Amino acid sequence: MLRRIYDWCIDAADKPYALWILAAVAFAESSFFPVPPDIMLLPMSLARPKRAWWFAAVCTVASVAGGMLGYAIGALLYDSIGHWLIELYGLSGKVDAFRASYAEWGAVIILVKGLTPIPYKLVTITSGFAGYNIWLFVLCSIVARGGRFFVVAVLLNRYGDVIRAELEKRLGLWVGLGAAVLVFGFYIAYRLI
Repeated sequence: MLRRIYDWCIDAADKPYALWILAAVAFAESSFFPVPPDIMLLPMSLARPKRAWWFAAVCTVASVAGGMLGYAIGALLYDSIGHWLIELYGLSGKVDAFRASYAEWGAVIILVKGLTPIPYKLVTITSGFAGYNIWLFVLCSIVARGGRFFVVAVLLNRYGDVIRAELEKRLGLWVGLGAAVLVFGFYIAYRLI
């Protein structure tokens, strides 16, 4: 099954709808969806390494736009949707501590957590809830998310053939490691928030 999904993503990289799916996943991940855009970014960039820069740019713009939706959920709808999403991830008891840390470390929190596997939606919703400066939030989001996606683009543009051969050779291992990193990100978010 993993091979079929991987092959579909590789084949889809040339399709006109691929960028729309990539943008939709990046947008949704920053505000409510639990799956990171890397599931599309990696295979698409492996299939077309010369376009990895473009894919990273699309991910960055869509992720920041989704982050603004997450911010709006936190700022305007925290009592209903925002609180429900935070509870869904089991973090409702830690939001107040996270909110208090924004007063002193807001930009650092956004930058560091935007680069890590910690679910970015938690940062975006809490940023809105904490009333963090929207323009500084957007700037930090561009730097953090752009940094994350463009590092992937650099690596896949430069070493794409080697990475693709290794990935295809041990697909199950790398997918398992990716899932472990995602779970670890949720665990770290739970412990740090």
